[in-house]
Amino acid sequence: MNIRNAHAAEIDRLARIWYDGWQDAHAQILPAELARLRTFESFGERLRAALDQVRVAELSGEAVGFCMVHGDELYQLFVTAAARGSGVAAALVADAEARLAAAGVATAWLACAIGNERAARFYEKCGWQRTGTVVNPLDTPAGIFRLEVWRYEKRLVG
Repeated sequence: MNIRNAHAAEIDRLARIWYDGWQDAHAQILPAELARLRTFESFGERLRAALDQVRVAELSGEAVGFCMVHGDELYQLFVTAAARGSGVAAALVADAEARLAAAGVATAWLACAIGNERAARFYEKCGWQRTGTVVNPLDTPAGIFRLEVWRYEKRLVG
């Protein structure tokens, strides 16, 4: 497995991973109005805007997952269905944690959709602790969408 910076030429591949993963994990547990705004195109636009914060996991020369950080947040983490259970997600989380710590973040956080039990178990296995629920302002093409989420934190430094 190789973890590396994302390239503009692979935005469509990464958007497909994100779209498919989002549909699988979130479409049935989040409001329908948010699902309508989370189009394949919207994921591509978000990747383009944050490309310098995207790291990719590659197996046999193919991107199978990615992770983004934003400020002190582990912002996005998605892997293909075929790569689940292979260690790809854990490697991406470790990479994100190292980047956040190197940036001086003492305590990182992430948002997990309420009801996404598979992700919650994974984050807890990686040492993240649920600290409660918060309202997370999500950027969408229609403006800010306020969504209640589980907040997870992990102490990285000190």
